[in-house]
Amino acid sequence: QVQLVESGGGSVQAGGSLRLSCVTYGYTSSRGCMAWFRQAPGLEREGVASIDDFLRTSYADSLKGRFTISQDNAKNTLYLQMNSLKPEDTAMYYCAADPRLVCSINPLKYDYNYWGQGTQVTVSS
Repeated sequence: QVQLVESGGGSVQAGGSLRLSCVTYGYTSSRGCMAWFRQAPGLEREGVASIDDFLRTSYADSLKGRFTISQDNAKNTLYLQMNSLKPEDTAMYYCAADPRLVCSINPLKYDYNYWGQGTQVTVSS
């Protein structure tokens, strides 16, 4: 059974940083993708960043330069480093994964097969 477990969320002041982690259990992939999504109350879920098994990354245009996605395969962990946080970054952040190559076509819009429970990020002004 595949499980994705996020951590690292919390409350931070504007301008601060957080690093989110997503540990995977039972998940294997050689040509799939992993990604971070977020959803704020009343808004649609938004793709934040993705990385595929070929180490190609994608970012939401509005977040480029502030957020960085990375992975440590030895630790089965996906990361999202978030810098210069803004109040509008407040949301629940979710980790997603899918082993299918098709995810690479549009990884920030793809309907991933596996999802974590989320970790809350709150940025105060």
